[in-house]
Amino acid sequence: MPYLTQPGTQPAVSAGQLRLGVPGYAHPLLAPREWEALPRVGAGVHWAVLNIADGPGERPDPHCLEAAGRLRNAQVRVIGQLDLAGGRRTFGALLSDAHRFRDWYLVDGFYLDRCPVERAALPELRRVVGALRDLLGGGHLVTAHGTHPHPGYAEVADQLVTFSGPWHDYRWSQAPEWTAAYPPERFCHLVHGLPRGHLAQALRVARWQGAGTVWFTDRTAKESRSACWETMPGYWDTLVSQVGTGVSE
Repeated sequence: MPYLTQPGTQPAVSAGQLRLGVPGYAHPLLAPREWEALPRVGAGVHWAVLNIADGPGERPDPHCLEAAGRLRNAQVRVIGQLDLAGGRRTFGALLSDAHRFRDWYLVDGFYLDRCPVERAALPELRRVVGALRDLLGGGHLVTAHGTHPHPGYAEVADQLVTFSGPWHDYRWSQAPEWTAAYPPERFCHLVHGLPRGHLAQALRVARWQGAGTVWFTDRTAKESRSACWETMPGYWDTLVSQVGTGVSE
């Protein structure tokens, strides 16, 4: 294998420093500028989601393998997207996708998209997460709820996406009291439709609510649920500098 960086290894980051969680760029052939920019940020990127075709796809993609390898060599976690469909996908289907991500792309963890939020779904999620940890011998697991779930979910994965939505909702959002018992590294916020002039305010909201990982973009979700995440924001340079990496494009 040409990429030798060990899974899950990252340089230390100062306490309280925000990092970027990249929820999924378009295919490297469609977004080459985006994939090339991330390795230069290095430790400022907490993780980047690899999503070939709503999962790992039907066969290995050499362009995605190359892009993932460059990130791993820059000590950026690459995590494969598994769509839980609100808890409707079967255990077997999820594990099948996970095996392909591991075998084809050497992922460092998984991003469990459309994760359920209710207490009744917790036992099955624990089962899925346990199997994924066994598969990777650890790994970084992110449960993407998009809102605050039942508090029990905070004990399942490494990190929870507790907000995913537009700026006009985020600016008035509030975190429930139970989140104060956990460090910022446990929470991620993804915000689209954020104008450049409100970026500083959004960063303050993230810190007030105790999020350690963020992704802010001025792109909108007009075309599809994932369209807003497929390219870098128009204020990429500013965003990178504001999260404390000191790296510009």
